[in-house]
Amino acid sequence: MALKPRIAESPQVRLIELKSKPFFIVASVEVGNTTTKSILTATNMDNGRTHIINKVVRMTRDVRTPNPGEVVFGRTLTGVELTREAVAELVKSTLIESMDKANLDIKTDLDFVVRSTGVVAGFDSPDEVGEFIKALAEGCLMAGVPPKNMTPPMSVSNIPKKLQKYSKLEKVIFDGAVASVMPPIGSTGIEIVANEMEGELATAGIKEAAKLTDVDFRNPCISIDFGTTLDGRITSTNHPYAKTIGNFCGYAGAIPDAIIRGSKVVDLKVGTALEVFEKQKPPSFITLKMKAKVIEEYSRRIHELIIIERVPGDRKRYGSVPVRPDAAEEIGVTLIGCDVGENGSNMGKLSAIGMEISKSHGLSIVYAVIDEVMAGVVYRLIEVAKKEGLIFEESTIGITGRAGITGSKPKLILSSLEKMNLAPKIDERVVFVDDGLARGAAVMARCMNSLGTPQTPLGGRHGGKCILAQRIKMQER
Repeated sequence: MALKPRIAESPQVRLIELKSKPFFIVASVEVGNTTTKSILTATNMDNGRTHIINKVVRMTRDVRTPNPGEVVFGRTLTGVELTREAVAELVKSTLIESMDKANLDIKTDLDFVVRSTGVVAGFDSPDEVGEFIKALAEGCLMAGVPPKNMTPPMSVSNIPKKLQKYSKLEKVIFDGAVASVMPPIGSTGIEIVANEMEGELATAGIKEAAKLTDVDFRNPCISIDFGTTLDGRITSTNHPYAKTIGNFCGYAGAIPDAIIRGSKVVDLKVGTALEVFEKQKPPSFITLKMKAKVIEEYSRRIHELIIIERVPGDRKRYGSVPVRPDAAEEIGVTLIGCDVGENGSNMGKLSAIGMEISKSHGLSIVYAVIDEVMAGVVYRLIEVAKKEGLIFEESTIGITGRAGITGSKPKLILSSLEKMNLAPKIDERVVFVDDGLARGAAVMARCMNSLGTPQTPLGGRHGGKCILAQRIKMQER
């Protein structure tokens, strides 16, 4: 029987429903290496289902250039300079546009905002990401978001009246666990990878989206987010809260971006695969059949340039992402990285291969090669996790991000994982999710406000019940 990818898709929600039903409306504001997004979500607190209201997506490279006197505190993976003021302005305009499109008022209709960034390549250490988060907060405040809508409430009275009956704040407080997973931070408070928050949100978002499928994506699980940079988590079987025992880092969507730049159909410095493949039709079945050997050979050559491994203990960066392998080892977390040479030193070689494919076979075969390559990246990441003893009998896998869910990647990923013999019916253990990070923002906001739906739990173990009672006992100690 053919493998069937489980792809989570949200139903639409109408404005009249948002105004009349108990919806928790959250804005996920993210400034990434490639795109800046404001994604509005609405969670129906009667059934726990999250809907995507709208998405406003801009290219981060279009952020205004630094004004005289402004301090450049970071750069995107392609070298676009960022200042606190410029980022704040970009966030403000993107969030306002998103709210206007939805015909919603920032002050009265928006319940919470979660900010995150995938721009970590231009920082020297994980700690510096904090400055970026402050810039995002400034942009939200400039847009008119009340400060109370960006921090956990002190009491139920600080939660909107329509949602107060759904809050468990009088029984349990937010203790740092999001969807029953504790973040991997040691006694010193050092973050082990710069884009840790992205991995946290992606994991939570996949947990929520999986509710729309037949995949039970609770602990233990493996989340992989294929944005421009790679992030994600591997969780343990611990109960009621799982530990983060693995983290992914390095390059993801940057790999197809480098390949497509060689075709010269996008900007040689800041062009992305996203721009091409939204317009380019995927190759036909007949073309794939005829060119199978060609696609396989190019994929093999590209994989020779890609390194996927446990991050060596002496690295300060991996795939341009600041990391702390020493801190990871101290708390029992395995860092698994994806690099192209050393911190992208062989990206130019990927572009050269992309040029060769484009000239000899056309863009449709570039498309096919990229799908094959990224399926191979997933296989190799899971292979390392398996060798490190991080995969359990009941582990499920969730994939989100443009470089992991578009085109034929879901089918190819399932086919490659089937060869690894992880489970008898691998397609029942893998879920593909769009907007995992934005969905995770909605989940984090719910956790901060202790807004639970015990009848459809996100936390706990695979096949288990809601862990609210156990959380209450644990916090009473």
